Amino acid sequence: MEVEVYNISGSKVNRKVNLDDSVFGITPNDHAIYLDVKQHMANERQGTHKALEKSEVSGSTRKLKRQKGTGGARAGSIKNPLFRGGARIFGPRPRDYSFKLNKKLKKLARISALSYKVKEEKIQVVEDFSFEQPKTKQIIDLLKGFSLTYQKTLVIVPGSDKKITLSARNLENVMVIQASDINTYDILNADNLLITEGSVRIIEEQHKEKA
Repeated sequence: MEVEVYNISGSKVNRKVNLDDSVFGITPNDHAIYLDVKQHMANERQGTHKALEKSEVSGSTRKLKRQKGTGGARAGSIKNPLFRGGARIFGPRPRDYSFKLNKKLKKLARISALSYKVKEEKIQVVEDFSFEQPKTKQIIDLLKGFSLTYQKTLVIVPGSDKKITLSARNLENVMVIQASDINTYDILNADNLLITEGSVRIIEEQHKEKA
């Protein structure tokens, strides 16, 4: 499919770029997207949660009261989980939540997410650009040109560009990412995608089926 190309001011440049249907126009696979997003969020978890169990709680080990004749249940330790300030039964322990997914499934999830954005008309292709020096105002002007000032925007660039990255660093609703590093979560989490022409080619090369 063909889409318009814009300059950084948000104006059309009377040129179109062809988006490969095998990357930007497939029938999205929702289950692949679910698994990839689930893995991304699981891998982000620190897993450092910890509750004290009976052997780890501070407290005396002496009997609280005589075992018989009180009319109540026996109580052997102040660390009993049933008592206030006692241990926790089967409390959380540090663990690794990460898991692996097949590379082909992750690729399918990414192109499914891109295809959703194309269907929703949430992708704009921009001419390759750079800045002479890092300035937040330049990114703000870029967003204004596309009427995206108050929307979550993912800017996809061909390679590492420190000036663009630093320009966007202070903006909460803007994220700059290299084309080779795109992931399903970031694509879906953004309201709109601004993709440079060079990035389109890199994404297509990485995700097209090899003959």
